[in-house]
Amino acid sequence: MVEQGDAAPLLRWAEGPAVSLPQAPQPQAGGRGRGGGGGGARAAAEPRRRREPEEPAPPEVLLQPGRLELGDVEEDQVVAVFVVTFDPRSGNMVEWCLPQDVDLEGVEFKSMASGSHKIQSDFIYFRKGPFFGLACFANMPVESELERGARMKSVGILSPSYTLLYRYMHFLENQVRHQLEMPGHYSHLAAFYEDKKGVLHAGPGRGSSLPPVYWLPSIHQYMYPEMKITHPAGCMSQFIKFFGEQILILWKFALLRKRILIFSPPPVGVVCYRVYCCCCLANVSLPGIGGTIPESKPFFYVNVADIESLEVEVSYVACTTEKIFEEKRELYDVYVDNQNVKTHHDHLQPLLKINSADREKYRRLNEQRQMLLYSQEVEEDYNPCEEDLFVLFFLEQNNRIFQTLLEVSASQDKTLTAEHARGMGLDPQGDRSFLMDLLEAYGIDVMLVIDNPCCP
Repeated sequence: MVEQGDAAPLLRWAEGPAVSLPQAPQPQAGGRGRGGGGGGARAAAEPRRRREPEEPAPPEVLLQPGRLELGDVEEDQVVAVFVVTFDPRSGNMVEWCLPQDVDLEGVEFKSMASGSHKIQSDFIYFRKGPFFGLACFANMPVESELERGARMKSVGILSPSYTLLYRYMHFLENQVRHQLEMPGHYSHLAAFYEDKKGVLHAGPGRGSSLPPVYWLPSIHQYMYPEMKITHPAGCMSQFIKFFGEQILILWKFALLRKRILIFSPPPVGVVCYRVYCCCCLANVSLPGIGGTIPESKPFFYVNVADIESLEVEVSYVACTTEKIFEEKRELYDVYVDNQNVKTHHDHLQPLLKINSADREKYRRLNEQRQMLLYSQEVEEDYNPCEEDLFVLFFLEQNNRIFQTLLEVSASQDKTLTAEHARGMGLDPQGDRSFLMDLLEAYGIDVMLVIDNPCCP
């Protein structure tokens, strides 16, 4: 039975250093603004959250999907900080920002999701041009006819990457409460921006001779220790529990780089994590794979203001709170409404069916999880990360598929048989359509000789 809830806490954060590859360096975003700055900015900007003794060790952080080269260190970089407010007469508007000349068009809607007036607080990951943003939203009742009984604000930041945004979650949560209680006081935000603005320093590094890694989250115990980073606690395990066996359907669509849109009413923070987790299903660490297929981009939260940009995307994963997107079929290939995964493309319909190989993979995944939990109980010193288990499970599955396909394509007859399919952990009949789409998407030259079950 698929669990209907997803209420377990996700807001446990690590504060240690992280390693990942930045995007191409962006120009330094400087500028002066209102509110002034001052000394003690770091103390004001990063109030540290004390971890209680019974809490688990700090989890691992979001790693940006894409091609990664080891040895490149991403430093803190904030290109903008802003406050968005809801005005009963004018609607959402940017109340304050640094630098003052930064382009924040549309951020007033990205950082305050449609329907947020029904909830007390939320957090939102989003994309703005080449940047990623994180905003914390809060809604406070007030005795004011002018504000119609409620004051709503979001405080957020922009960065070239989302991998380190989590570090400022607690700060942003505190600041949005501060803005609700003391509107117009921006000195802490100005000091934070002055402290965190900067440029990326990326070089070849001593690890540049290692092979590139594709779509690799925190598999630090398995591959490269220097790539240990973090993601939200329980993110992947909750994702799999929420979707149940349908995780295998999403896995196939993610591996095919389809345009995946996830709908959910607010709060949207946990749904942003589902976007990230969906991207993680398509990890591949074999060199030479993915060069001919578009990068799957996590857009996180989108709204109607993003329609124009989504129209030109050939691959992405995003979430929305706006039901109108369901009618705009030209924008997506796969639509996920709560736990209902569907597609309007006829040729993708076979991928919606769970087959015997999918059930076997799901059984093995749960079996490995139970073994992990048992090991943690009987061996105090053995404490691997449950999130790594899930990510590694799909990485190994994907590597096995592509390793087989590459070997067959390099053989003399280039014939892919039912035996090959079973060796890859696929159902020769049930996954025939998936295999054909996979070969076409990745440009792998093999001949599929598995009979079509629909034909005599």
